[in-house]
Amino acid sequence: MLESIQNVLNVPEFRKRAVFTLIMFIIFRLGVHIPVPGVDAAAIEGLFNSGNLFGLLDLFSGGALSKFSVLAMSITPYINASIIMQLLTAVVPTFEQWSKDNQDGRDKIQKVTRYGTVLLGFIQAFAMSYALKVNNALIDNSWTTVLMVAVILTAGTCFLMWLGDQITAGGIGNGISLIIFAGIVARFPNGVNTLYQYVQAGTINIFQAALFALIALFMIVIVVEVTQGQRRVNVQYAKRVVGRKMYGGHSTHIPLKVNQAGVIPIIFASSLLTLPGIIAQFNTPQGGAAPPEWVNWVNTYLTRGDHPLYIVLYFLLILGFTYFYVAVTFDPVEVADNMKKYGGFIPGVRAGKPTERYLSYVLTRITLPGSLYLAVVSMIPLVALVLFNANQNFPFGGASLLIVVGVGLDTLKQVSAQLQQRNYEGLLR
Repeated sequence: MLESIQNVLNVPEFRKRAVFTLIMFIIFRLGVHIPVPGVDAAAIEGLFNSGNLFGLLDLFSGGALSKFSVLAMSITPYINASIIMQLLTAVVPTFEQWSKDNQDGRDKIQKVTRYGTVLLGFIQAFAMSYALKVNNALIDNSWTTVLMVAVILTAGTCFLMWLGDQITAGGIGNGISLIIFAGIVARFPNGVNTLYQYVQAGTINIFQAALFALIALFMIVIVVEVTQGQRRVNVQYAKRVVGRKMYGGHSTHIPLKVNQAGVIPIIFASSLLTLPGIIAQFNTPQGGAAPPEWVNWVNTYLTRGDHPLYIVLYFLLILGFTYFYVAVTFDPVEVADNMKKYGGFIPGVRAGKPTERYLSYVLTRITLPGSLYLAVVSMIPLVALVLFNANQNFPFGGASLLIVVGVGLDTLKQVSAQLQQRNYEGLLR
């Protein structure tokens, strides 16, 4: 491994890209500590301590949301816009055609995604600003201040989107993913310090801390194995003669990942469960008046991560969204038609409808353990709430493990592929 790292550093191009990526990370981390003007920092801290704001957004922002910096929304609107665009590609013919076109079509999709990011970012920023106004967390509760804060937060997201593009172009790996990766990794030292403080305060003992460390290491191994795991469906292409040339006659496979949906079902489930709490917060009367009964019910059952109803709903939503996302992004009919068009077939399965049914059957079976895996991994922070009496921003959550491992493996694969082009062995063996 050390030799492989040395090989990377010996290549001037990689060295330049690595330094550039590091500089972009430093700029990102500096932006996390620039506060939004007009916001009461003490009131923001009180809101987080009371659990009214949610930890998933703070996870993606690398702690910028809890500090309410100019980068508080992080790249979350871009993620949401990308997910929506990916779903629309499966149902809107124009977007579907763009996705099948060359680079020009993909550039059009990327352009629409960016416009969607600005729109979703402003809507989310305005909602956050209004929530601060409702909770008296703004120094000046005028609508001018609300609008100013919303514009600043939207600009912060646009800046991070630009920063991610610069990393992709001049750095190593996918810039957007690496920004999320850097934000999560930056919180790990604070997470270790939080665990230490729990031990010092007597909230947990040494044995519990060691047990949690072992569970975390075990979960990292499981996440790596499942992220790499796939079911390979063998495909054979028949020989065919076109003019004087012969095509086909080779074997390949269709890689069906166990975790086909990635971390997206967790984002969907968390967002859906967060929505009732946000609506309840907007309907909480000011001035100490008693809130409606339904607001009390939402605050009791749907905003507490340690409540059994919340845990069950979270688990079931992840299972459902996993099947939904896989069904939208992988079309067995299209795959079967393409195979038939180019003379491909699965050994022992007839082309056409039988191939479509076979792929649907395999995909359904492989999605079940994948969805269960996602649901179990996402339960880690909720189990921490109960067993370790931790707060809702417990640092070593399932989503953070999935993102860190996924982005890390993807970046290593890209570096290894380029190293192998230069006759090196690569980082992954």
